[in-house]
Amino acid sequence: MADTTAKTKKQGRFKEYFKGVKTELKKVIWPTKKETYRYTLVVIAVCAFFAVFFWLLDTVFLALLQQVLNITM
Repeated sequence: MADTTAKTKKQGRFKEYFKGVKTELKKVIWPTKKETYRYTLVVIAVCAFFAVFFWLLDTVFLALLQQVLNITM
Protein backbone atom coordinates (compact mmCIF):
# COMPACT_ATOMS: atom_id res chain seq x y z
CA MET A 1 0.00 0.00 0.00
CA ALA A 2 2.84 2.37 0.80
CA ASP A 3 4.25 1.63 -2.66
CA THR A 4 1.00 2.75 -4.32
CA THR A 5 0.95 5.97 -2.30
CA ALA A 6 4.54 6.75 -3.32
CA LYS A 7 3.68 6.24 -6.99
CA THR A 8 0.65 8.52 -6.69
CA LYS A 9 2.75 11.24 -5.03
CA LYS A 10 5.39 10.92 -7.74
CA GLN A 11 2.78 11.22 -10.48
CA GLY A 12 1.32 14.27 -8.77
CA ARG A 13 4.76 15.91 -8.64
CA PHE A 14 5.30 15.26 -12.36
CA LYS A 15 1.89 16.74 -13.14
CA GLU A 16 2.64 19.85 -11.09
CA TYR A 17 6.06 20.19 -12.69
CA PHE A 18 4.65 20.13 -16.23
CA LYS A 19 1.86 22.52 -15.23
CA GLY A 20 4.55 24.93 -14.05
CA VAL A 21 6.50 24.48 -17.29
CA LYS A 22 3.37 25.24 -19.32
CA THR A 23 2.66 28.34 -17.23
CA GLU A 24 6.21 29.64 -17.63
CA LEU A 25 6.20 29.02 -21.40
CA LYS A 26 3.11 31.21 -21.69
CA LYS A 27 5.16 34.08 -20.21
CA VAL A 28 7.94 33.78 -22.79
CA ILE A 29 8.13 36.54 -25.38
CA TRP A 30 9.22 34.73 -28.52
CA PRO A 31 11.25 36.61 -31.14
CA THR A 32 9.56 37.54 -34.38
CA LYS A 33 10.53 35.91 -37.66
CA LYS A 34 12.49 39.05 -38.61
CA GLU A 35 14.38 39.09 -35.29
CA THR A 36 15.20 35.39 -35.59
CA TYR A 37 16.58 35.98 -39.09
CA ARG A 38 18.73 38.88 -37.87
CA TYR A 39 20.04 36.97 -34.85
CA THR A 40 20.90 34.02 -37.09
CA LEU A 41 22.87 36.28 -39.44
CA VAL A 42 24.74 37.81 -36.51
CA VAL A 43 25.69 34.37 -35.16
CA ILE A 44 26.89 33.23 -38.61
CA ALA A 45 28.89 36.45 -39.11
CA VAL A 46 30.56 36.21 -35.69
CA CYS A 47 31.41 32.53 -36.25
CA ALA A 48 32.89 33.35 -39.68
CA PHE A 49 34.90 36.25 -38.22
CA PHE A 50 36.41 34.09 -35.48
CA ALA A 51 37.10 31.22 -37.90
CA VAL A 52 39.07 33.56 -40.18
CA PHE A 53 40.78 35.22 -37.19
CA PHE A 54 41.98 31.91 -35.73
CA TRP A 55 43.00 30.64 -39.18
CA LEU A 56 45.14 33.77 -39.66
CA LEU A 57 46.57 33.45 -36.16
CA ASP A 58 47.45 29.80 -36.80
CA THR A 59 49.03 30.66 -40.16
CA VAL A 60 51.17 33.42 -38.61
CA PHE A 61 52.35 31.19 -35.77
CA LEU A 62 53.17 28.40 -38.20
CA ALA A 63 55.19 30.80 -40.36
CA LEU A 64 57.04 32.07 -37.27
CA LEU A 65 57.84 28.55 -36.12
CA GLN A 66 59.10 27.63 -39.58
CA GLN A 67 61.39 30.65 -39.55
CA VAL A 68 62.67 30.07 -36.02
CA LEU A 69 63.19 26.32 -36.33
CA ASN A 70 64.25 26.32 -40.01
CA ILE A 71 61.76 23.63 -40.96
CA THR A 72 59.40 23.21 -43.92
CA MET A 73 55.95 21.76 -43.91
